[in-house]
Order: sequence, then C-alpha cells, then structure tokens
Amino acid sequence: MKIGDKVRFLSEVGGGKVAGFQGKNIVLVEDEDGFQMPMMINEVVVVSDDESYETTRMVESKAKAQHAVVEEEEPEIEPADRPITFKPKPEERKGGDKLSAYLAFVPMDIKELSQSRFETYIVNDSNYYMRYVYMTAEGSAWKLRAEGEIEPNCKEFIEEFGREELNDFEHCCLQIIAYKRDKHYLLKTPVNAQVRVDTVKFYKLHAFRENDFFEQPALIYTLIENDVQKVKL
Repeated sequence: MKIGDKVRFLSEVGGGKVAGFQGKNIVLVEDEDGFQMPMMINEVVVVSDDESYETTRMVESKAKAQHAVVEEEEPEIEPADRPITFKPKPEERKGGDKLSAYLAFVPMDIKELSQSRFETYIVNDSNYYMRYVYMTAEGSAWKLRAEGEIEPNCKEFIEEFGREELNDFEHCCLQIIAYKRDKHYLLKTPVNAQVRVDTVKFYKLHAFRENDFFEQPALIYTLIENDVQKVKL
C-alpha cells in the first residue's frame, strides 16, 4: 500500500485514495470531497481502478465478515446447560402387580353442579403400562373417543364435556392390554369392559364421592380391580 492507491474500507461502506501515513499502523484516506480520515491499515484494502468502493460487493463483504464474527463468537453449550431429556422410569408400588383400572367422571365445579362441565379420566392403579381404546356406542355402532398408553400408577385425562352431551355416554367401552417394559412380568388377560353409565347421577351431588385418585369428589366406575374384571361384555 502506497500514497495514491485506491482503497476501500472493510468494516464500513466507503473508501478513497491513500493521502499519507501516520506511523506504521495508521493510513490517511482522502475521500472525494478532499476530507482525510485516519484508518487502521488492517481496516482498508487496495482495490483496482475499475472497482468502485461504493459497489454492492462491499456491503456483501461487510455482511459476510460480520456473520463470520458471530459464528466465531457463538459460545459452545456446556453439557450441564443442555436441556434435560432423561425421563425416569415409573416407580412400582407394593401390591401393584394386580390390575386395577377405573373410568372416572369429575365435575369441574362441584359447588355449581347444575351448571358444571365434566372431565373424563382413565385411572391406572397398577404397576403395568396400559394400552387402551375408549369408545361410546351410537346405536349398534361404536365411536372411538380416545386411544393411547397410560404409565403405571397414573391417570389419563380423556376429554371435557357438558350436560348436553350426556346421552353420548350412556354406553361406554374400554379395551385394555397390560404389559411391562424392560422386565419380565405375568401375563394379564386383556380387558374388554362395557359400562352402562347412569346419566341421572350427574344431577345428584351424592353420586360424586371422595376417592383416592382426585382431590375433588368423582363418579367412578370400576373396570377391573385386583385382576377381577367388574364389568364385562
């Protein structure tokens, strides 16, 4: 780089001609108006006579340079800072190797039962995983309402409904297959339980009782308890 060379800036748009030097690291760049700007030598680059320092390439070069700096400065994520994806296995409980499962209807506002909507749950009170299919009858046919898997000793929310839908729940059916993961287990007979729901009970406060599964009173139908199926096909 020498006096008279045409240069452009690396970190910003613009450039000019080299008018002189201040020490070893500063170059004086003169623009078209004759104004001289001191710049660090490593912040300018010599360009050919047919290259304009006002071209779009300068802007693109600047953007690429900034992008490279961002990539270089991006910190590595420490292992301790990574999101936790490990999920512990469900704990088993004493006496839980006999199947017990329940269909539960829980009022959302027990104090205003006449206006309350309701929630449906399936309760798995055992050490087994349960693959379930939940259906309701529509004449001689069936409508699938939910299907999935419930972990051991858990309850699964199925749906929310209002009184205007009560007639849809007069005849329910739950089919359940029980199993364990990563260990040997005793084979359980698949459950095929049909429930005749008394919809009149949804209007009676005493039909919703205290229980071990919910903080509020619930209307609970036993599907299977201690390996004995209570309601059958």
